[in-house]
Amino acid sequence: AWSAISGDLTRNEERLTLPIMGRQQSWDNPWDVGAMSVYNTITSLAESPKQEGLIYAGTDDGILQVTEDGGSNWRKISLGNISGVADRAFVNDVRADLYDANTVYLVLDNHKEGDYKPYVLKSSDKGNTWRNITGDLPDTLITWRIVQDHKDPQLLFLATEYGIYFTKNGGTNWIQLKGGLPTISFRDLTIQRRDDDLVGASFGRGFYVLDNISPIREYDSSMENKEASLFSVRDAWWYIEGDEIYGQGNAEYAAKNPPFGAVFTYYMPKALKSLNETRKEAEKKLNEQNSNITFPGWDALDTEKQQEKPGVFLTIRDANGSVVNRIDGTNKKGFNRVAWDLSYASRTGVMLKAPSGGGNNFFGSAYMATPGTYSVTVSKRVDGQEVDLAGPVSFEVKPLEKGALPAKPHSEIAAFRSDYQKFQEDLTATNMTLTQSMSKVDAMKRALNEALRPTADLANRIYAAKQQLQELQKVMNGSTSKNEIGERNPPGPGDGSFVGLVALRNTYGPTDNHRQAFNRAKRQLQSVKNRLSGLTDNTLPGLEAALKDAGAPWIEGSGLIKN
Repeated sequence: AWSAISGDLTRNEERLTLPIMGRQQSWDNPWDVGAMSVYNTITSLAESPKQEGLIYAGTDDGILQVTEDGGSNWRKISLGNISGVADRAFVNDVRADLYDANTVYLVLDNHKEGDYKPYVLKSSDKGNTWRNITGDLPDTLITWRIVQDHKDPQLLFLATEYGIYFTKNGGTNWIQLKGGLPTISFRDLTIQRRDDDLVGASFGRGFYVLDNISPIREYDSSMENKEASLFSVRDAWWYIEGDEIYGQGNAEYAAKNPPFGAVFTYYMPKALKSLNETRKEAEKKLNEQNSNITFPGWDALDTEKQQEKPGVFLTIRDANGSVVNRIDGTNKKGFNRVAWDLSYASRTGVMLKAPSGGGNNFFGSAYMATPGTYSVTVSKRVDGQEVDLAGPVSFEVKPLEKGALPAKPHSEIAAFRSDYQKFQEDLTATNMTLTQSMSKVDAMKRALNEALRPTADLANRIYAAKQQLQELQKVMNGSTSKNEIGERNPPGPGDGSFVGLVALRNTYGPTDNHRQAFNRAKRQLQSVKNRLSGLTDNTLPGLEAALKDAGAPWIEGSGLIKN
């Protein structure tokens, strides 16, 4: 049941008697009260977290009421008595300070009177006296809500008609939040304290979340004198991501989740510039001064074109200091934020041709780090020189929850992952060598057709080499005839890829069945390698020498011609 703790705390007026356009209007005018907001209403309430019974009630007709005894007695504050405040200012928000019982914040609005100035006030004596803390906010800015950080009393966030602002010095200076946040009306604001997330509700366009506001707390002006500053890292949760519901069309909607893994935030007072960018910035200033622009010279222009773009990267290490992964960072002036998906570097082989990107890894990485302590360092790469800029900063990877079944020790999962990576590298190298060897033998056959002194014996030797390579391809990839119609092949070395993936794409670790199947694939791969190495080390070089003696032309991959 509810009990009233006050009488009417507003002016309690008959709205039809109030002047409109300078005078009271006739009853016969076309009134539409239903289209108006209810007047003489309490629009904001705040209870002090520091003093029991201290409650503030703000109204839409220019009043702030204060009680210190839970509602038995109320003290009326007429806002028109505060210097610079309109008599009937609308109380959009009143907030009791989280740290000091005497302090209270007031956010007002007078746009219905054609006044669009920001009104943000602070009292340090429970509303007896007030001071303006709008600081350097724009002159035209309706203010809606204010929220105080629960860890830094000087950090305030302000929801306004044109986006969200924050101050780190209690209101002297305000900074507009950007980073993709639209300059639209935000009507409510709160901090999700468990994760330190700032949540802003907009007027009709959904709500926005700024994950982890701790970098804003930790920023200070000394960071303007460093190339980069790395902020503390929130604990990263260890789990397997689930798939979203597929194929629901507009019947199902879900916003993006925060990035999976560990999220790193760093600050750069200026971005790294390439030679080309530096020259163009200097020329822009000369253009503004209407000055001559000197031709840089051909060598300088060539150097610009050949220069690799300067970049930022982050290095993640485990508790032993071993490198787990390197990830690309962003190179922007101001705050930068990137996520590590808890994966180890693949280390399964690197092709000469760079991957095109954009592929969809359906199952996700199998090389996921296990729970433990890690560290991250921010570095730059300019003209081949790598220099650490900030860090290391330590952080924890923690299990999100305990599984329903007993899990293998993390050390055992890590050991299997390492073994699996080596297998994948070995498998990649074997497949690539086999493919390249097949291509080389085909090229040998074509080269023999152009030889000055071809022989039937050499043609037969090339044919026999190809037959042996095709046999190995069948072991590695199965029967081409079966593959054509989807018929199953006997287990082969390549099955080890899927077995290892299934064993590692969970938080339980590999089972005995996984290990047995994986070890079988390793033995098969070793058998193929033993046979293939005989071909690549002896048979193919012998055929190349024989082709050269037969006067065959140069074959791709044979290196420079020795004159």
